[in-house]
Amino acid sequence: MSALFHMIAGGPKPVAPFSHAVECDGFVFVTGQMPDTPAAPGVLPDGIAAQTRNVMENLRLVLAGLGLGFEHVVCARAFLTEFHADYPVFNETYRRYFPEGRLPARTCVGVTGLAYGARVEIDFIAHRGT
Repeated sequence: MSALFHMIAGGPKPVAPFSHAVECDGFVFVTGQMPDTPAAPGVLPDGIAAQTRNVMENLRLVLAGLGLGFEHVVCARAFLTEFHADYPVFNETYRRYFPEGRLPARTCVGVTGLAYGARVEIDFIAHRGT
């Protein structure tokens, strides 16, 4: 078993020492993404809908850099700092990124804090054979 460690050119700026994704045996583990953009690292939009869209677009960018898309995602983990207030709008925004009948397994938890003071972070597990 060997692993490939990926940094995507033009991808989101890491906020800590990590790879954008690690690939092993057809599985791709995508690091949790923040709601800033590659063009404006550390700058966050207001509101959970805008932050969720930015996170999902950052995840799309990393997946695309590996020749993958949302259809390859088999599992997601989401972290919300304002869980009760943000959960409904987060779900509505998140849901738009996946084809009908093709939602990945998911865990969503409330946390006390995220990098940059973000309200949301999401990571993925994808599979090349999906």
